[in-house]
Amino acid sequence: MNIDSIKNGYVIDHIQAGKAMKIYELLNLNELDCQVAIITNAKSKKTGRKDIIKIDRDIEIDLDKLGFIDPNVTVNIVKDDCIVEKRKLSLPEKIVNVAKCQNPRCITSVEKSLDQVFYLTDRENQVYRCKYCEMSLKTK
Repeated sequence: MNIDSIKNGYVIDHIQAGKAMKIYELLNLNELDCQVAIITNAKSKKTGRKDIIKIDRDIEIDLDKLGFIDPNVTVNIVKDDCIVEKRKLSLPEKIVNVAKCQNPRCITSVEKSLDQVFYLTDRENQVYRCKYCEMSLKTK
């Protein structure tokens, strides 16, 4: 298999196997008019298998969304064929419009224009709580 290197853009690495398409959809990568490579089930020394996404353009990436989906992701920033920065992500303290509250009595189920806001309340167990109704959301 031959996947070209990228000149300027991002390599999203160490994605948990099977989560690359979720990231692709959440970041709206289908709307880009540049090359986007998705590699699934690549061999990994740390985890056995991983996914990788290569984006051949310098775009705005919401690191909070990435950290929420998979806090173990590494984002490599590439400029002129060289990795100039590596960012290791973690669970964000706050997420906005990434997940929806499942409580049917929550104000967000009635007021559709309200942002879906969750705050991290338990990092170890990856638990978030809705800003409005306190309903818990687990990422695991």
